[in-house]
Amino acid sequence: MQKVAIILVSALVVSSYTGLGQGQTPQAPTTIVRPVESQEVLFNPGMGIQTFQRYNGDALNAGVKWSEEGPTAPLAAPAEKPDFPQATVAYDRWFWEALEPEQGKVRWDIIDLALAEARRHGQRLMIRLAPYDQKHPLPKWYRESGARRGNSDSSKDGKIWQPDFNDPLYLKDWSALVTEAGRRYDGHPDLDSVDVATGGYWGEAWAGGPSPEFRIQKQWIDLYLNAFRKTQVVMNFDEPEALKYATSHGTGWRLDCWGDMRKGWGAMLDQYPEEIAETGIYDVWRKAPVSLETCWVPGGWFQEGLDVKYILDVALSWHVSTVNVKSTAIPKEWKSEFEDFERKMGYRFVLKRGEWQTQVRAGDAIHLKTWWMNEGVAPIYRPFVLAFRFSSPEHSAVVRTDADLRKWLPGDAVFEDPVFVPGDLPAGNYQLSVAILDPITLQPGVKLAIEGRGDDGWYALGKISVSPGL
Repeated sequence: MQKVAIILVSALVVSSYTGLGQGQTPQAPTTIVRPVESQEVLFNPGMGIQTFQRYNGDALNAGVKWSEEGPTAPLAAPAEKPDFPQATVAYDRWFWEALEPEQGKVRWDIIDLALAEARRHGQRLMIRLAPYDQKHPLPKWYRESGARRGNSDSSKDGKIWQPDFNDPLYLKDWSALVTEAGRRYDGHPDLDSVDVATGGYWGEAWAGGPSPEFRIQKQWIDLYLNAFRKTQVVMNFDEPEALKYATSHGTGWRLDCWGDMRKGWGAMLDQYPEEIAETGIYDVWRKAPVSLETCWVPGGWFQEGLDVKYILDVALSWHVSTVNVKSTAIPKEWKSEFEDFERKMGYRFVLKRGEWQTQVRAGDAIHLKTWWMNEGVAPIYRPFVLAFRFSSPEHSAVVRTDADLRKWLPGDAVFEDPVFVPGDLPAGNYQLSVAILDPITLQPGVKLAIEGRGDDGWYALGKISVSPGL
């Protein structure tokens, strides 16, 4: 016969029992909890809708317009708080001419400011250093340095001075910028990721003329891989061979025409699915992030009558972690669709069940067993720390585990490694809590999809009684 008592603690169902099966010796009292799941949209590190060329709380771009020019000074606060999701990642990009107006005199203060602004707004920063586009030419000093031009006035887009990508001078001068950026910022705590820029408009290789040969693109990709060994690198959808090479060496991938449903030919229907299959990059999401940027903006999709459900569902099928909607308003008619999308993208950890010994001695294991569910479409990519805390009004002790949360893919996960009560913890009654800690600050850094979160970020699970150790 089994004796069961059920109580309610912080909206968490807790049961305590003692096994008394026939022919068995009494077992130690055990506590079982089944947390109440939350349907809240969670804003967690490294996932969700990004801000673009601005930060949380900054004014949105008007209508369906946006700017390709990254911020070079603090932005003025808007009169009213914008109606836009809280973002944990800010995405900024700048052109070469803005960063290095004179050869060798790089304005690192621009990137320093962006990192500081991201931190001030509760975000981390994703960046791209872009060479040029139709409105932002290559630096004047480079064009007048004796570098070879790759097109002529009679060429398509002949008014745009485009470099000869086979010119060693281009690789040399571009490499100097990227290499020094890596020396300064690789592993920076406020830097989320770096977006690879190769040649062509915005550094996207295919744009603005013939794509460079793969041997040239490989040099550029290797440049980023060598410069940023600690910070996550993502590869923009490029020529297939370059995309396949970069992702096979640890980069994530991103594309910048998500939502292109043009009749006759559209990237969503005629390029992206085929290229994902041909390059074999579908499973990259298991170890590196997928990040998307809208073609135009959601407001433009709405004006064109596009199928938003299809667009969002495809993103989820690609296991997306972050999306850039260019800091424009999400149509009010689609708010519920986007909120449901936000609940599913990235990772979403639910603690389904926990079990531990109700009474234990200091220094002993509590025989903790936990069952989790990742209800998102991707894992977490940074080494966050699963931790448990023993707390009372007088004492507190945190026990960090070595669980590798990066392996918690969508679906079930179990953690039941030994968790020991600190040997010097005084005897008494304690609250057992759980949190996922930021790997740098070692403070709670991830919201769980359960109720019961305290003001300090810890989730109370139930009680445990600690007796003196040996």
